[in-house]
Amino acid sequence: MNIKPLFDRVILKIEKEQAPNVGGIFLPDISKEKSQIATVVAVGQGLSQDGNEIEMQVKVGDRVLFSKFAGTEFKYESEDLLIIKQTDILAIINKENN
Repeated sequence: MNIKPLFDRVILKIEKEQAPNVGGIFLPDISKEKSQIATVVAVGQGLSQDGNEIEMQVKVGDRVLFSKFAGTEFKYESEDLLIIKQTDILAIINKENN
């Protein structure tokens, strides 16, 4: 990707909800709740605040859970993306079963 977020910002590609059509009722996209799970596609270099370095906890390729109303949505190279602060990421989702 040819875009680099600044400071503690992270760019996410939100996963599409794949809910089955229950009972044959059609629900338009606008009535569906957006997923809060996404894949990290770019990360900033971190932040220096009050003389302390705040390192990035996520890396490109991580699957994450983020705050519901966080960030700014935008379109880049025909992809719908979201840019948020690292602090709006709630968890990293591991594929392994522990």
